[in-house]
Amino acid sequence: MRAGLAPLAAAAAGLLQALSLAWPAGGQPLWWLQLLSLAGLAGLLQRAASWKGAALLGWIFATAWLTGTFWWLFISMHVYGGLASPLAAAAVVLLAAFLSLYYAAAAGLYARARAGRTWLEGVLFAALWLGAELLRGTLFTGFPWGAGGYAHVDGPLAPLVPWIGVYGVGAAAAWLAYLLSLLALGTVRASWRYWVAVAASAGLLAACNVQRPSAADGAGGPVLKVALLQGNIPQDEKFQGGTGIPVALEWYGQRLRDSGAQLVVAPETAIPLLPQQLPEGYEQALRATFAQGQRAALVGMPLGSFEEGYTNSALGFGPGRAYRYDKHHLVPFGEFIPPLFKWFTRMMNIPLGDFNRGGVGQPSFEWQGQRLAPNICYEDLFGEELGARFADPARAPTIFVNLSNIAWFGDTVAIDQHLQISRMRALEFARPMIRATNTGATAIIDRHGRVTHALQRHTRGVLVGEVQGGEGMTPFARWVSRFGLGPLWLAALAAAAAALVAGRRGPRP
Repeated sequence: MRAGLAPLAAAAAGLLQALSLAWPAGGQPLWWLQLLSLAGLAGLLQRAASWKGAALLGWIFATAWLTGTFWWLFISMHVYGGLASPLAAAAVVLLAAFLSLYYAAAAGLYARARAGRTWLEGVLFAALWLGAELLRGTLFTGFPWGAGGYAHVDGPLAPLVPWIGVYGVGAAAAWLAYLLSLLALGTVRASWRYWVAVAASAGLLAACNVQRPSAADGAGGPVLKVALLQGNIPQDEKFQGGTGIPVALEWYGQRLRDSGAQLVVAPETAIPLLPQQLPEGYEQALRATFAQGQRAALVGMPLGSFEEGYTNSALGFGPGRAYRYDKHHLVPFGEFIPPLFKWFTRMMNIPLGDFNRGGVGQPSFEWQGQRLAPNICYEDLFGEELGARFADPARAPTIFVNLSNIAWFGDTVAIDQHLQISRMRALEFARPMIRATNTGATAIIDRHGRVTHALQRHTRGVLVGEVQGGEGMTPFARWVSRFGLGPLWLAALAAAAAALVAGRRGPRP
């Protein structure tokens, strides 16, 4: 390929990577497209004239990938925030370009320190790619939205998820993509070492896919009948006193009172006022509704005061129960303003503020033999934080409950991407995830990551279904609850170091 076409090819491959996470026509992840797109990058890096050129290609690939993944941030800043469209577009691209520096560093290091032997180069590529994904997911509070592993919630790599999580699956995908990229090289196709690596990888995947878990594996506790509320309150009206607020109070209040389900869940900030701002008797009536009988509720609403600070919270109501969950992982610019960026937030007409953080590993809401673990908005993006709740297996959650409001991003692929994220968490921990959202995706996901019930998005309605909790501990839950992402960091560093040392000692195939 001519040098001038390589940047265009890198950008095209990056856009395909974005599309693989949730195909626009249907929202499904395409694992094979993710492998092909990453193989395209690997092939370009192998032909780069210098490590600097490789770093540039990695940066272009990642910038196109990330821009194509979370372009919908433009809607929240421009449509709802009032930021001028050129500035909103520039902000999205600059965020993607900044996060892409991790992948530029990985690509440059790979080209600079290629091991010299086929399988070692693959190990090096996968290890460096894993390191870049981990850096994006942890530094500066982390924003791992659109990590490559999410394309594999379905497909042959899915059985690896309960063992190594989304980042580990992303590294396995990078290894396979590297092997795939070598098919274009005639000399490598003639190497027996290459085909041994291919056969070993195929054999491992086949072994993982031979025995899928049965529907009864890991079932825990009685079946729970749930009602998930989706108010579909327009974002530009949600916090308006003359429109969205009275509609939310009336609609959610009525559905909470009338539902016969054992558990009713209302989404993030379904009640858009602080308790002291509610009409007289509203909260007391809500508590009285669930004070007796066999029903309980989890309801998203803000809490706090100017003196004590505010939290984005979920309140639990039930007979003899008082429960509160405070969101831990806050959204930069939305729920806290990073240092030196107040000038940027002043340019938008979005109700922003510095919220207080809840603790990691907060207790579950215990109801009807299940331990319900709420997470709010994009907190389900951080599996290592959800994993902290598994430190004591006897108190580990049996069901995850996500309360979200993605109306900020319109009717876009953000809804599908978030659904795949929740499905990945269900696979990692072998726990069902029930989702109550303002505009979608309101759904029930079983402990095998399958969507069993779903409500049509951008409609107002109630999703009624049954869910059964999960018991036991996946290998991922065991190690992430003790060590966080430390084992993956060690694996990435050890694999890269081993590939470098071994590569210097041996010739090319």
